[in-house]
Amino acid sequence: MPPLARIALSIAVILFAFCCTSHESETRADDTTVALEVDTPMSPPEWALLQRELLRANSAACEEFYGKYFDERGFLLCVERWGGDDGPDDAIENCLYWPILHSLGGDDRVLELYKSAWEGHVRQYTLARTRDVPYARDGMYYKEFPVKMDWFHNSEGLTVFCLEGLSDPNDDALIRRTRRFAGFYLNDDPQAANYDPEHRIIRSMFNGSRGPLLRKANALDWAGDPIEVEGRFDLGHGERSYEEMLAHFKDYTDIVGDHPQNLLSTALPLNAFMLTGEERYRDWILEYVDAWRDRMIANGNIIPTNIGLDGTIGGETEGKWYGGVYGWSFSVEVPQTGELAHRNSHDRGLAGFMAAYLLTGDDRYLEPWRKQVEVVNSQMKMIDGAPHYPHMYGDDGWYQFTREPYSAGLEEIAWLTQKPDDVSKMRGGWWEFIKEQGPASFPVQALRADLERVRRRIAAMRTDETTPDTRLSDDPNKYNPASVRSLVRLMLGGLPTNKQGLVLYTRLRYFDPVARRAGIPDDCAALVEDMDGESVTVTLVNINQLEARTVTIQAGGYAAHDFKRIGVADESMAISGRSVTVRLRPGAGARLRLEMDRYVNQPTMAFPWDRRD
Repeated sequence: MPPLARIALSIAVILFAFCCTSHESETRADDTTVALEVDTPMSPPEWALLQRELLRANSAACEEFYGKYFDERGFLLCVERWGGDDGPDDAIENCLYWPILHSLGGDDRVLELYKSAWEGHVRQYTLARTRDVPYARDGMYYKEFPVKMDWFHNSEGLTVFCLEGLSDPNDDALIRRTRRFAGFYLNDDPQAANYDPEHRIIRSMFNGSRGPLLRKANALDWAGDPIEVEGRFDLGHGERSYEEMLAHFKDYTDIVGDHPQNLLSTALPLNAFMLTGEERYRDWILEYVDAWRDRMIANGNIIPTNIGLDGTIGGETEGKWYGGVYGWSFSVEVPQTGELAHRNSHDRGLAGFMAAYLLTGDDRYLEPWRKQVEVVNSQMKMIDGAPHYPHMYGDDGWYQFTREPYSAGLEEIAWLTQKPDDVSKMRGGWWEFIKEQGPASFPVQALRADLERVRRRIAAMRTDETTPDTRLSDDPNKYNPASVRSLVRLMLGGLPTNKQGLVLYTRLRYFDPVARRAGIPDDCAALVEDMDGESVTVTLVNINQLEARTVTIQAGGYAAHDFKRIGVADESMAISGRSVTVRLRPGAGARLRLEMDRYVNQPTMAFPWDRRD
């Protein structure tokens, strides 16, 4: 029997009705358009059982974590502080990865808990005030947003908020806040004139709802008010006293003018565009990223780390393109050890270029980053008979040579383009598995590693004896159990986010058309096994031996792609649209090849049934 006959694949769309139970426990019928019905039995693979267990364990662990460290208001039980060492961003980071977990198929309680934590966080840090830091004396948050801080930290504190749209894009508060927050950079708010449209710059590294800080920063701005340390707190950077906290930040002064990490702010108008469709948000992103692209090219395909208020490269750092806090030359002394720490965060700027690529699919936004890698590595020199590559640049030229080649952006570029030349640079782990050069056991190993991480973190949390008055906001972070890295890779064919991961880049996403929610339905599992520029191969399986399941597959994390064919074995049929729905009979599964045209749609957060494909 031909493969397509076995799985009941029909050129004509199959319509069927099925019953489900609503949240009000009332039975209702939904009509769902199904392109493919799978009835080929598939004994549940080990990876599928592990995937379902990891979703379950993550959800249960997050609930236990929330119960220990948050109160009924959603407030984090800690000593609230302002600053780059321990501050508001660290507080909401305790729910890092929870939005991704729910959007993958985690329990609905995860969504309820992190939304409660976000609401509590906004209120808690609006009420929290500084005594000595001048611009936070009336609240560390103003208009529900950080008053003034750099985007290295702003992005960490906004990741949970920015990813909520994956699960609840119709939430009125989310849409309202996203418009307001984006408006701080589109100059919608006269109190927050962060952006200079003439020179196309964000005017300071310190920016927020009270506008830019247009003076040199001091250690107090970064470290926050004086605090008792010894015997009470265990600071994340190892400082043993408030004096060492100030010493940590003594060189963090040159913050006036633009810096690449401000490109992380593009996530706000990107989200506003994906939630509302208003072109002005898209236009601003491209205007701002184009300006940075021009500067990068003008600087020999090296992104500068200071742009002056007059728009010139190095304009606030004596003409040095490599100057400024978190710049190419930003090497500082660790006060408690005397060692030199290299803190160059220029690579955070890639986030803006990725946003522009998501909106346009235009390689012109990635080519300067490829060339930057070539330029930096061309400065290689032999040390003790081995090649060493630079990672910093100062008054005396390139320095901080290591055996590891400079590679900032290469993985992101390879994932975005899927061009053979870009992908060929990727080595090890998931990339080898996707290229069918790695061990078939990789998915099982990766899922088991994340399960072990959940176990370790909850075990450690249960022995944590800190009390709210001896706990800083970042202290519980080391116990946050949400472990989704393997799920993002294996289920979605995506890029796992980091602490500044404001946008989730994936080749596929899943929705439950019965429960009308984001995430793969109960009992279903998915494994992306192959991927290139034109197609994705994914195995879908229903481990439930008694009941059918229906899953909607979306082309891209934000539906920027279109499906054009779906196939099983050597048979395929044409389809069209941003999503396709598959019905899996009890205990059934199949390996599907999904062909697609990429970056042909403007990205959106709307669910498949709420948009017109």
